[in-house]
Amino acid sequence: MAHPAATLTALLRASTIQDHDEILKAANAAIKASKSDIDAQHTRVVALLKLDRFDDALRAIAEGGDVLEKKCLFEKSYALYKSGELQYAYRTLNKASTPFQSSRAYRHLAAQIAYRAEKFQDAADAYRHLSQGGGDLPGEENDLKINLLATRAQMEWNGLGDTLDEQERQPSREHLEAFETAYNAACTCIARGDFIRASVFLKRARDLCEASEDLSMEEKKTELLPIMVQHAYVLARLGKEAEAVALHRSIAISEIPEAPTKAVAQNNDVAIGGAGRNPYLTQRILQLATTLSGNDKLFEYQASPLRRNRYALDLQAQKFEGVESSTSKLIKESPSPTASVEIAGLGVISAAAHARMQTDSKALKEILPLLEKRPTDIGLLLTIIQLYVQMKNPGPALSLLDAFLKRLETASTPDYEDVRYAPGLVAVVVSLYQLQGRQVSIRAELAKASRHWRAKSEESAASLLREAGVELLRSSNVEDVATAGDTFSDLAAKSSKDAVAVAGFVASFANNDYAKVEPYLQSLTPIERLTTGTNIQQLVDAGVASLPSPVPANKKRPADGEATKPAKRRHKIRLPKDYEEGTKPNPERWLPLRDRSTYRPKGKKGKKRAQEMTQGGVVREEETLELVGGAGAVKVEKASSAQGGKKKKKGKK
Repeated sequence: MAHPAATLTALLRASTIQDHDEILKAANAAIKASKSDIDAQHTRVVALLKLDRFDDALRAIAEGGDVLEKKCLFEKSYALYKSGELQYAYRTLNKASTPFQSSRAYRHLAAQIAYRAEKFQDAADAYRHLSQGGGDLPGEENDLKINLLATRAQMEWNGLGDTLDEQERQPSREHLEAFETAYNAACTCIARGDFIRASVFLKRARDLCEASEDLSMEEKKTELLPIMVQHAYVLARLGKEAEAVALHRSIAISEIPEAPTKAVAQNNDVAIGGAGRNPYLTQRILQLATTLSGNDKLFEYQASPLRRNRYALDLQAQKFEGVESSTSKLIKESPSPTASVEIAGLGVISAAAHARMQTDSKALKEILPLLEKRPTDIGLLLTIIQLYVQMKNPGPALSLLDAFLKRLETASTPDYEDVRYAPGLVAVVVSLYQLQGRQVSIRAELAKASRHWRAKSEESAASLLREAGVELLRSSNVEDVATAGDTFSDLAAKSSKDAVAVAGFVASFANNDYAKVEPYLQSLTPIERLTTGTNIQQLVDAGVASLPSPVPANKKRPADGEATKPAKRRHKIRLPKDYEEGTKPNPERWLPLRDRSTYRPKGKKGKKRAQEMTQGGVVREEETLELVGGAGAVKVEKASSAQGGKKKKKGKK
């Protein structure tokens, strides 16, 4: 009988990629004959990895001792990576020798671990170095393009798109050559909100996949399912709900092999055309379909909307106490304050649960005391601001926001400044100032935000800096214009292909330092091309259009529950029929007829009665008194009786 080690060597020479079971049997036989055979143990580990038996591979490495573990650092890292133990995989991989760390196999695995651990910046750097170095393996160049595109899409989804060059962010024609690159380019467009281009790339990816000759029918079906799920989502975001529903109904969700993709598809099926469904039944279906087990895991940008959808269904099912308790716990466990979009969303959901889904003043009455308990909860603060704005009362909203920002400014922690000048918060402040027509305050806020983010070398907040520069450039203040120039100068230095930054830089320094902006003029579109086809005389004749300036809202507001007084109705002035314009009206027109000087009674009795009585006057009795000493006599008014002519009856004694 041949020796097991010789049998294993012969089998390895004659083996193909389909012989992993036979190799495993031979390796086990060799180990049984000699437990110290490191090559046989190494072969067994590789065969187990090829058979996707990662837990068994880790156990085999542990049984082999330190010698085998030192030899199988790469295999152990890969097994840990496939088992979901990303931190242990990264630590194990770093134990490898320096020469091995420079190998392409090490870099590929390091990039995959970083990608799955959501360290997308590290993954992008690794794939970029691999692409520049070039590889001899067949198909490696295409795989690197696919993986690099997927990493860029993840960076866009996680708000790191500004760290990429503009050329890297834009899909090109070469991405339309394979269905994998077309699909990843579509994901990049989705992450940036460019759904029209995403729809074009997804349609191209589907056509290329269906026409591929390298895939079997079963493989085509497997590859087409995630493309169709993504396309249905894009159609829904474009407002084509009927097409999205029809496409989603053609997807067999139960046949999707990957659990994360199946969970996303089930969530989208519930969300697309889900109006009017029973929230209790929908909640149960979604809970069963989106619960993952084992090593299956969603990326955070996928898990976040699924989590919010579950909370939304709980609110529809009126599970207010449970939602409030769960969200409040997550908010308290997070660092405070934080500009995290996820934590801010939880704050909004918590406010809705606390207010029992009420709106307007009723909701404010419930959640304003909650802000005193959680003064740094940005989601709760934004909810209150939104309610005030919906009630057309932005004054208290701005007061609350100013108080919140002042608390952040007085803090000494550097992270507080990043939260204070977070682009979203700055945008809210600017919007509230616009409602009140406070243009000077807007420019002051943008100038402070620009100075803060320009001091940050890593995090640029390019979108905020562009808007700040444009607004400051419109100011007549010299300091504002100088700040705009510095802002555009930094942006143009980081990316010479940023058209807005270059144009703003030229506009800031063209009058003062022409030599400084002259190298950038070639990259701008000539004025002649911009004005081609423009009728200047027609524009001059039409005049300059201007938008009405916003009217500040009334600062005085009615008390809660106070009824609004209806506007007074103005009656139309009525004039006599015989009225002639210019004539003086009769001053006695307001007196009764019998009191007017022109009144003449009719008949004998009426005339006699008129002579005996006065018109509207009081009859006063007079008497004549003789003065003492014969000095004469005077007439005086006779005093009236205080009793009014009535005598009181005396009581009985």
